[in-house]
Amino acid sequence: MLTRLEVDGFKNLLGFAVDFGPFTCIAGPNAVGKSNVFDAIDFLSALADRSLLEAASLVRTTHSRAGDPRDLFWTDGVRRAAVMRFAAEMIVSPHVEDAFGRRSEPSTTYMRYEVHLGYEAPTGLATRGRLVLLHEKLEHIRRDEASKRLGFKHSAKKFRQAVLRGRPTGKHPFIYTERNVDGQLVINQSQDKHGGRPSPSPAKSAQATLASGVATTEHPTILAAQKEMQSWRRLALEPAAMREPDAFSAPNTLGVDGSRLAATLYSLANRQEGEDAAPEEVYAALANRMSDLVPVRGIRVERDDKRELLTLELEGLEGGFLPARALSDGTLRFLALAVLGIDPRERGVICMEEPENGIHPARIEAMVELVCSLAVNPMEELSPVNPFRQIVINTHSPGLIRFVHSRDPDALLFAKLAGYKDSETSTARVLRLLPVVGSRRAAMAEGGSLELYEVLDYLQPDPRTYGTLPGAQLNLAASEGQGWGEMKE
Repeated sequence: MLTRLEVDGFKNLLGFAVDFGPFTCIAGPNAVGKSNVFDAIDFLSALADRSLLEAASLVRTTHSRAGDPRDLFWTDGVRRAAVMRFAAEMIVSPHVEDAFGRRSEPSTTYMRYEVHLGYEAPTGLATRGRLVLLHEKLEHIRRDEASKRLGFKHSAKKFRQAVLRGRPTGKHPFIYTERNVDGQLVINQSQDKHGGRPSPSPAKSAQATLASGVATTEHPTILAAQKEMQSWRRLALEPAAMREPDAFSAPNTLGVDGSRLAATLYSLANRQEGEDAAPEEVYAALANRMSDLVPVRGIRVERDDKRELLTLELEGLEGGFLPARALSDGTLRFLALAVLGIDPRERGVICMEEPENGIHPARIEAMVELVCSLAVNPMEELSPVNPFRQIVINTHSPGLIRFVHSRDPDALLFAKLAGYKDSETSTARVLRLLPVVGSRRAAMAEGGSLELYEVLDYLQPDPRTYGTLPGAQLNLAASEGQGWGEMKE
């Protein structure tokens, strides 16, 4: 679980910080930089799994330039940041397993990871520069700080005490940076417990982060942090991928584009005896959830033994099954999220952009209820029906914002461009995420909060644009005052 993210020098993120809860909705207009928050999460996830240059090439906007790492550094067109700094505070699993099936327990499950990256211009025959590792650190966060640092409402007994475990006994952070006797920058890897000297690695020649290189349970806490960051992913559901039937041999987990939908549902419905519900119960529960969106009598996965294919089908109220290829884009997206929701294997951080796409305005509330239900309930104990799963979405839909606000104001953050002065006293326009005044987040906000009337203009757009679409307005008592200001530019 990603509880806090700090970013500086990446895209339009300077001095940026945000605290996440189990469910977070980032709302704001287009082109303000909401997706850059997801890009930062994606980048950290890739850094835990790939080389520095590969991780850079996977970030959304670098594809067209063959992964030029300079594209990731903040720039105003004249100046460019020399360093990108990231920090992530996280809660990891109390159990970790390496590639050889060996299990272990990290020394702590609550920790902070930091990484700083610079840029080195190409030399010789090289056509592009590279990222340079300048700083890396992994340290524990004391459990007695959790009640203040975890800004979302939760049960201390059922949630906090259950997920925060361990007490490190080593005298050094698990990963830390220092200069050796020769003045060279080195990244040290410590033992989880007392005993043994830290293992230093030269930072200048590093092709990847130290956290990404741990492969065994010899360093279980670093491995647990690595596994947690690797579980952070962005869903970009593609209807074309969801319409395809799946081969019997297809993996039975949902792809980030929604692929393998039929194979995933079939595996969930046909678990081994004693694992859970019978197939008909799984399909019935899913059909019941789908009925919030469209009239549905039943759902099934048709098995074609001759062609060895699995095809997802929905039965309408008038009878007759329709294959996935005949379903609308919005129906498929809703169905994919509903399947994800009943899969206890789906954990970690899941980011989604504009989940309301393809959904009729009158059914946006059903989508909000579905997306919110995917996140862990921190007031209840963790279980197969309440897995440790975190959801972060972004949107510019007034209807969706209205329903999120009425359901949980603490989950709502508004994206806004704000002025930022650097050490040279120059002003830059950077992203800030602000809570609503009166919410739990507002009491902890580092950069201020928004009065409800400042949000009202955005939630009540010009009727010529939105007319009287259900969910397009939020009835709030508002006083006279300035609107969103910079967001209207």
